[in-house]
Amino acid sequence: MSTPPSSTLATDAGPSVPLSVTKAELFKALGHPARIRCLEVLADGERSVGELQPLVGIELSHLSQQLGVLRRAGLVSARRAGSSVFYAIKDPELIELMAVARRLLLGSLHETHALIAGLQESAAGA
Repeated sequence: MSTPPSSTLATDAGPSVPLSVTKAELFKALGHPARIRCLEVLADGERSVGELQPLVGIELSHLSQQLGVLRRAGLVSARRAGSSVFYAIKDPELIELMAVARRLLLGSLHETHALIAGLQESAAGA
């Protein structure tokens, strides 16, 4: 018999935090289109800030802010090489999470398109 997953998460910083709170913080860190785009680009491998900027398509100062949020959330790592800072996704599970989110959204979009097509057919027949 397996043990059910814990509903709290012990941290080095102190007492246990409910897992739901920790999950909410993760999704909060993912809750901006620029951060999602950064992660999509980084899924292909490490990139410098200079390489990320045109691919993400936002101002450099805004990009730095968004990368800081991802870094503080523990989702990306940063390393300095000379005058450049390189970012990479820390855990490949994050890439899988992004892929699952994409599949969920595509499935929902497919259902919506099927519903619209059905409504259009019934309106045309009426």
